[in-house]
Amino acid sequence: MDQKKLRIASLGSSFAAGPDIPPQIKPLAAMRSGQNYPHLLAQRLNAELTDLSVSGATLLNITVEPQSAPFSEDVFPPQLSNLPRDADIITVTAGGNDINYIGGMISDACGATMQLPDPLTLDGLAQRLGGVLDEVHKQAPNARIYLVEYLAILGPDTRPDQDVPFDQERIAHHSRVASLLQHAYLAATESRCDWCERVPIHDLSLGHALGSKEPWVGGFDGGPLLHPNLDGMKAVADVLFERIQRDSNKPLL
Repeated sequence: MDQKKLRIASLGSSFAAGPDIPPQIKPLAAMRSGQNYPHLLAQRLNAELTDLSVSGATLLNITVEPQSAPFSEDVFPPQLSNLPRDADIITVTAGGNDINYIGGMISDACGATMQLPDPLTLDGLAQRLGGVLDEVHKQAPNARIYLVEYLAILGPDTRPDQDVPFDQERIAHHSRVASLLQHAYLAATESRCDWCERVPIHDLSLGHALGSKEPWVGGFDGGPLLHPNLDGMKAVADVLFERIQRDSNKPLL
């Protein structure tokens, strides 16, 4: 009898979805790539994938709030409404939009004040992340959940006014925002380690931030703007594959 395929589900925003990485798959308003890390991981595991990630999503768009797509009539229901209850593995990458992470950098780059919502505090973000994880676990209680950090945008090789159009002071500010996101991920997983784990992508990717020889994110001179490029998605998929192999205590291929 054939062995049952693993079922993977992906939840999250653009750092999971992969805007501007070909091929962009339907529905196009989700700005979701067929080569984002969930797709690449599913291919390596020969698994069935339900990819619910949508660029621009907040944590509330995962749990309770529908998401209207810009420049489109598409409205995406809360991602949890389509989460398979029999999923074996669920990846989550989100929260940056709740603290204006990328939006803040784009605002600085434009030299203009953008109308952005008030960002959450560390405690508020950690609580909201924890609520997402609890709802995911409630809906798919047998799944192993991986809270996958954001790839680093700014790192030790990032040069002010060259690799990014803002100065060292603003680099330090946006690095603190990235650190807040990391700490929220850590806080959200600490009491949920029986069924959820944090994947520390940010620190693993600092040597591949903007200004490095092999960046895993696009910058202002090309590629997905301040988002993962294909190399970055491949790197995340590789790390996840190794984690899942370790957690399974046996090779999956």
